[in-house]
Amino acid sequence: LAMFFQNGTVGTTGPEMWIGKAPVPGSAWAFENELGVQAPVGYFDPAGMSADGCVETFKRRRESELKNGRVAMFAAMGYITPEYFRWPGYLSPSANLKFADVPNGLAALSKVPFLGWAQILVFCGGVDFGLYRADPSRDPGDYENAGILGVPNGSGPMSDAEGRKKKLNSELANGRLAMVAILGMMFQNGTLGTTGPAMWGFGS
Repeated sequence: LAMFFQNGTVGTTGPEMWIGKAPVPGSAWAFENELGVQAPVGYFDPAGMSADGCVETFKRRRESELKNGRVAMFAAMGYITPEYFRWPGYLSPSANLKFADVPNGLAALSKVPFLGWAQILVFCGGVDFGLYRADPSRDPGDYENAGILGVPNGSGPMSDAEGRKKKLNSELANGRLAMVAILGMMFQNGTLGTTGPAMWGFGS
């Protein structure tokens, strides 16, 4: 199905169907040496979205990819961790709702009070717009107050250039995997109605 879609979008079954069209016929890719270009796929832009070579557009998309990947990694962990650990005490004392009473996965959407979701959104928005503001003079996803591994005002950028490149490539790869993984988890959860072992194919 994906091949049919790609073929219909790009209009060919040749190499361009898999890697997209070059920005200018006969020229090199504009972003083939950027982070995230990793084996075995290499530079992957089947729809030719970066074919115009616009650096600003590429940086905006890369920042979106990083943010979505980071959120997806937290979300994937959030699907697994509550199966083994819950905070003690009350999530909402006024509603007599304990953390242990909140189901894992999609079922939590209807259990957490509206004001609880509002607090989460306000907190995330504050972090995004306040602490982690994008700076055009810095690389996408590189925030002045983030330090190392997202610790605010941490020890600063890594001095090992190769080590930094490897870790940034790992972050992109893990973020991409997490975005696919969390969609799969949500689909499984919605289909089977559980986040327990049965969701993963173990037990009944």
